[in-house]
Amino acid sequence: MKFREYGFGNKRKIILLHGGGLSWWNYKKVAERLQMKFHVILPILDGHADSDRPFSSIEDNAEEIISFIDEHFGGKVFFIGGLSLGGQILLEMLSQRRDICKYALVESAMVKPSKITKAFIGPAIELSYGLIGNEKFARKQFEALHIKEELFDDYYRDSCAISKSDMKEFLKANSSYELKSSVRRTKASVRIYVGSKGKQEMLDSADIISKAIRCPHKVMRDLYHGEFSINHPQEYAKAVEDMIK
Repeated sequence: MKFREYGFGNKRKIILLHGGGLSWWNYKKVAERLQMKFHVILPILDGHADSDRPFSSIEDNAEEIISFIDEHFGGKVFFIGGLSLGGQILLEMLSQRRDICKYALVESAMVKPSKITKAFIGPAIELSYGLIGNEKFARKQFEALHIKEELFDDYYRDSCAISKSDMKEFLKANSSYELKSSVRRTKASVRIYVGSKGKQEMLDSADIISKAIRCPHKVMRDLYHGEFSINHPQEYAKAVEDMIK
């Protein structure tokens, strides 16, 4: 797994895990705001543009990052955040290692498996994958994600670099992830965020996670899926600092 780093040398370590189909730039602006106080590490998840290995599973990604933390930071970090697929990997890390971090922020992570969605992913990717390199098609996909315009070039470049097999695998994993019972034992102080304009399964998932871990969750008014960290980095950075305070 590859990493981008900001604020190298600061004692308190923060890891931020990007969403599926995106990359480290998901949190670039957040990292720039936090780098004066924290050492911010942005992993490039397996199977994504510029990654060093294909995507296998959410569990394997969680194990890789835990191993990285063991090797470089003595087995734990200060804070971990994650969006969507990254949020699922974060939840898996909390399940595998109860003391992996002191604070955690999970944004829009789905934990209601959908067999129907998983079954349709393969055929849908087979039909649409050839269009990914088409800029007009990519633009429509980008607009549907409600990501700010300045990130289109990053999105388009990195979408084109994802292989068909990797795209199938991480989308299938995203649609079928189920919260592990061991997550209840986490020692981390956890907060859940979800946009009010996200899909109902995202809102339901936020409630499921909140009840399982017994932590608060916030429904963010008028925000779509993933908008908080991507489109509002200043507010996201403030949420991180407020949790720590």
